[in-house]
Amino acid sequence: MQTPLQVTFRDVPPSEAVEARVREKAGKLGRYYDRIMGCHVVIEMSQRHKHQGKLHSVRIDLTVPGAELVANNAEHEDVYVAVRDAFDAIARQLEDYARRQRGEVKARATSGGT
Repeated sequence: MQTPLQVTFRDVPPSEAVEARVREKAGKLGRYYDRIMGCHVVIEMSQRHKHQGKLHSVRIDLTVPGAELVANNAEHEDVYVAVRDAFDAIARQLEDYARRQRGEVKARATSGGT
């Protein structure tokens, strides 16, 4: 990564263990695409009350040449599960982006029926 990883906690007390897990997961993103320019992870308590327990929400903003990838649908009562889900989602997006950059994605077939 060209810029250091940023981890922000909002409405949640900072945790060294959670930050260490985030840094570990972020370090593994390089195997999907090696030109990552920056990564910002926000961990917060969700304001929506779908469940009785409080939900942790994780958002990842990943900057790559020519694009910004975002994963922000990871919510769970367990912060570690939310972190895992968010990094799984951003890894899928990064793999797709890398394939497009290499030209491995097939163009959609257009139906030109008459």
